[in-house]
Amino acid sequence: MAKIRITKEFKFETAHALKGYDGLCKHIHGHSYELFVTIIGEPIEDKNSPKLGMVMDFGDLKKIVREEIVDKLDHALVLSSDSKEAVNLLGRDEMFDRVMIVDYQPTSEKMLVDFAARIKPRLPKGISLYSMLLRETVTSYAEWFAADQD
Repeated sequence: MAKIRITKEFKFETAHALKGYDGLCKHIHGHSYELFVTIIGEPIEDKNSPKLGMVMDFGDLKKIVREEIVDKLDHALVLSSDSKEAVNLLGRDEMFDRVMIVDYQPTSEKMLVDFAARIKPRLPKGISLYSMLLRETVTSYAEWFAADQD
């Protein structure tokens, strides 16, 4: 059977700051992120399945990515746990209710590694995460490919 790749696109607004960075991105700033998630698998051949002919229902992929990534990051501020002062913001005011503290520098590159770890276990048997592209600006993006991972 033929392997087919399907891709779903997501958009979300997120702010971050890169602690220790030697440029303007050390300051809190935001991006209109675009995330493209591509999976690979064989189309379903079971004639009794309502998903006949699909690798995976786009709606099912959307649910996974929304729950694991978009709903958590949209209109959130993402900071590294190295940003000790960020922890002081939590619980002080509703303005800081959507602060996400991560154990890595929140660059597009490291965010993709995190996203892959969140998505892969949720995929159905026989479906694999193939690649992801995270666009941070109109002219800048990072890519993750399963084939490149150790």
